Amino acid sequence: MSAADLLFELGCEELPPTLLKTLSESLEKSVRHGLEEAGLPFAEIHAYATPRRLALLVSQLEEQQPDQAIERKGPAVKAAYKDGQPTKALEGFARSCGVTPDQLETLETDKGSWLMYRSTQPGQPTRELLPDIFSQAIAALPVPKRMRWGSERTEFSRPVHWLLLMQGREVVPAQLLGLSSDCKTRGHRFHAPEEITLEQPADYLPALKEARVVADFNERREMIRQQVLAEAEKHQGTAVIDEDLLDEVTGLVEWPVALTGSFDEGFLEVPDACLISSMKEHQKYFHLVDDKGALLPLFTTISNIASRDPQAIIKGNERVIRPRLADAAFFFETDKKTPLSARSQGLEEVVFQKQLGSLGDKTRRIAALAEQIAQKIGAPADKVARAALLCKCDLNTEMVLEFPELQGLMGEAYALNDGEDPEVSQAIREHYLPRNAGDALPQTLTGACLALADRLDTLTGIFGIGQKPTGVKDPFALRRATLGVLNLLVNKQLDLDLKELIQLALAQHNQLPQADKVETELLDYMLDRFRAWYQAQDIPTGVFLAVRSRGVTHPHDFDRRVQAVAEFNQLPESQALAAANKRVSNLLGKLDQPVATEINKALLTEAAEIQLAEDLAAKDIEVAPFYAQGDYQAALNKLAELREPVDRFFDDVMVMAEDEAVKNNRLALLASLQSLFLHTADIAQLQH
Repeated sequence: MSAADLLFELGCEELPPTLLKTLSESLEKSVRHGLEEAGLPFAEIHAYATPRRLALLVSQLEEQQPDQAIERKGPAVKAAYKDGQPTKALEGFARSCGVTPDQLETLETDKGSWLMYRSTQPGQPTRELLPDIFSQAIAALPVPKRMRWGSERTEFSRPVHWLLLMQGREVVPAQLLGLSSDCKTRGHRFHAPEEITLEQPADYLPALKEARVVADFNERREMIRQQVLAEAEKHQGTAVIDEDLLDEVTGLVEWPVALTGSFDEGFLEVPDACLISSMKEHQKYFHLVDDKGALLPLFTTISNIASRDPQAIIKGNERVIRPRLADAAFFFETDKKTPLSARSQGLEEVVFQKQLGSLGDKTRRIAALAEQIAQKIGAPADKVARAALLCKCDLNTEMVLEFPELQGLMGEAYALNDGEDPEVSQAIREHYLPRNAGDALPQTLTGACLALADRLDTLTGIFGIGQKPTGVKDPFALRRATLGVLNLLVNKQLDLDLKELIQLALAQHNQLPQADKVETELLDYMLDRFRAWYQAQDIPTGVFLAVRSRGVTHPHDFDRRVQAVAEFNQLPESQALAAANKRVSNLLGKLDQPVATEINKALLTEAAEIQLAEDLAAKDIEVAPFYAQGDYQAALNKLAELREPVDRFFDDVMVMAEDEAVKNNRLALLASLQSLFLHTADIAQLQH
């Protein structure tokens, strides 16, 4: 068989920039799966994506499927014939294979003789399989909203204009999204709008570069990064590059050109967060800071053209940003005229959730819960109470109404302006932390109390009205809220009982329709989020299950156990001890009554059981201080030394002895072994 490169490109109008990377990755994954399912060997796949195209280059794709050997096992020979004539079973099998009984082969095995059908199915040409593979891949793209255009009923994220599909030097005939495939692509919309005819897939990247298109998303992304850094150096500043913004800008341009403009220094009197948000969210600009981290009156924009007059583009951007920053300055000055505390009354008119009341109701619940949490962790109760009263007030400001992403940040700024305590002000911002995985945590205990209370109020309330997440639907972001609570409790090392926190949060609500179910359902839901948490750390699911099965409801303690068991799982002794504990669990699980808690030394007769009993007694004393300190790692390291006596016990001793007293004594010995490990986790779950 021969192989040749395959090139696919779907040309369209500008795709949503924040979706571009996801679409490209999804297309690559789906096509890879389709080729593998079809049994089509290839070397590698490269994905390319710009605002106007999604493309794939498949290297050394075989031009035909390999022939496939088909084997089907039929009836046993003794059941295939009766009185020398084929039975109905044999005839039916032969008919299903498209042959006559005498064309079947006989397979001899140690269990008897069987009839067998063998055949070779010729592989199909790749070009015949590709249209369906790409059609399915395009249909599977995660496009949230599809649109129609013209008089066609075709639907896609944006109107499509060309379809390129070729293998080697030949076009692969295909009809996709109302387009017929050919070997033509297009360059930059303004610099090189003419059609480009390709001779072979290898010409794709050079031809697009010539036509002012950098097709590789990651290459274009790195180009932008380096250009932004160079612009900052040229202007004696430091560029602050937000990775999400970098992705978005990469999805906006095909030929990036970085340009730096400026704005009036007077705007620097407005809090940095307002200016940065305006530049970043609305204009997609990168901001610059000085060597002390102070915002400079400069911004870097990424143009999609190499202009003959770059100053004209810079001035145009400066004209656009000026009214944006002026709006921010106006909102800031206007908001400052009303103290933050005076805005609390307005929260009564803002609905949080129809069944859960207003934001005013939510604020009161947060305050009550946060003060109870403060007592448990030693946070200043007066500051927690004041911060709770103010934490949602900035939602009523002009600035946050215009820039919702500034909630919390503006609350801190306005609170400081009003002369509030610095820790109270900081807690207003911090109660939104962490916003996502990897985000910063509150530095103050006051902020941590509010952050926990806010999320727990939402979780208990939404569960209480029967709106818990189902499948992928999570309109109230309860998964994120849960991970925020776990993150706070684990990484702030707060030794709080999640079950008790849920009970306290529930007590703040009035008449939740499903209040009786919430405690159990929400606790299970939240602790089960740890599964994905640990998967992200490459900790095996068995480790999570080993701890989960113990009913631990203190997340900080839960995490210490998981980390200890994960380390134990790496030890050479772990699997043998896991298998032994599994065996013990099975033996004890079959009993009708509990085993004795005391071991009768007089009934120990075998050397192996005497030794194990002595070792267990010694280990019980040795690990007790570690368990008292919550040092599960040290305890498990010591218990790993039990492997040899445990193995010898199971090799030399018959547990289920005929003598009932001896049997029960040996079971008690095994129960004490199991108990030593259960102080941390059920390590039987670790068995591979």
